[in-house]
Amino acid sequence: MERKKEAKHIIKRVLPGSIAEELELCAGDELLRINGKKMKDVIDYHYLIHDEFLTIIVVKQNGEEWELEIEKDYDDDLGIEFEDGLMDQYQSCHNKCIFCFIDQNPKGMRDTIYFKDDDARLSFLQGNYITMTNMTEEEVDRICFYKLSPINISVHTTNKELRCQMLHNRFAGDKLDFLQKFYDAGLEMNGQVVLCPEINDGAELDRTIEDLSNLLPYMRSMSIVPIGLSKHREGLTHLRKFTKEEARQVIEQVEGWQKKIKKERGTRFVFLSDEWYLKAELPIPEEDYYEGYTQIENGVGMIRSLVDEVDEAIKELEADDLPRHCSLITGTLAASTIYDITKKVEKKFPNTRAIVYPIVNEFYGHDITVAGLLTGEDIIAQLKGKDLGEYLIMPDVMLRSEEEVLLDDVTVKDIEKALQTPIRIVKSDGMSLVTTILNKNNL
Repeated sequence: MERKKEAKHIIKRVLPGSIAEELELCAGDELLRINGKKMKDVIDYHYLIHDEFLTIIVVKQNGEEWELEIEKDYDDDLGIEFEDGLMDQYQSCHNKCIFCFIDQNPKGMRDTIYFKDDDARLSFLQGNYITMTNMTEEEVDRICFYKLSPINISVHTTNKELRCQMLHNRFAGDKLDFLQKFYDAGLEMNGQVVLCPEINDGAELDRTIEDLSNLLPYMRSMSIVPIGLSKHREGLTHLRKFTKEEARQVIEQVEGWQKKIKKERGTRFVFLSDEWYLKAELPIPEEDYYEGYTQIENGVGMIRSLVDEVDEAIKELEADDLPRHCSLITGTLAASTIYDITKKVEKKFPNTRAIVYPIVNEFYGHDITVAGLLTGEDIIAQLKGKDLGEYLIMPDVMLRSEEEVLLDDVTVKDIEKALQTPIRIVKSDGMSLVTTILNKNNL
């Protein structure tokens, strides 16, 4: 009865040629113990298998319990994939952040849209950002023991009282003390601030930058992204977006801190997402400014990286005069960048024609300008009857992970059928974009 109450670690797949295959383990078998120890999650699993001698207990599908002894190299994996990648339940977020975008979704979407994860293990495994508000001292000690890093942390402000207000969680301020514990354990961290006008900007932002920079070198970097506001904010805190002039003021403020910290510590440390420069109508900084693109997944330097990759790809490819005609869709935020890219491609490949269609977000509202939040419904409505060429190019950020489904459950095939045009999905790197425009997908 005791084992039934615990999470079962069911094998989903055994990799060909692996130790697990040699041991005749199969999908559906349950892994019970490694060297006499139970596993809470995938973190325990990876820690326990890093040994040269293992004794594992497995329950076969027919109910037989096998005890297997393994001798292997220290770093050898067993070759097992589990039904649940985390091998445990995901920890959901207990906050009610005033800026949370998940709360700004309309009703009636699929359940997974409304799930807020706040799991420290996903921060280590997948790069997710966590608030630390549902973490216990025991969990923090476990992370320090396993030396799990980097850990990505949604800080938002280092003013404890203000953090409680912004996250609507009375424990949110005190949980900032965990930053010092991670620092003392030598764990690498990255910080994030969602900036809201007249709330955590101005002097509060100065305070946050100073406090987090004092955690260098283990707090490796800090990103600042502007609040995103959908039109579905009924019953939520009244907030507004930044103006063009305010965006310029934020850039000036942050650049001042960058100069100070770089002079003292050798790194700019704090970085602004691309949206600030686009909003302010200022040039995107050059590559060396981003110091290795530590926070590119947060939209920090994504445009510079793409543009430089495109330039390199165009240089590498041999020019031709083959006729091509395609179209591309993107959000309104990056439309001018994508347009400039197509002009560069057309210049080297003169018989290529690539039309850029910025899609206005009617589903979430016009203030939502990124491609990743576009819906199939808006794409179909705005492209019906347009000249789409031989095929339409769609960035993969619009799709659910490993599926050709958009946020509103419209599929790529649905869009192809409605527009009577083939769709090519493109990865978010320069070479992929250029070769897709040129119909060189085999490169």
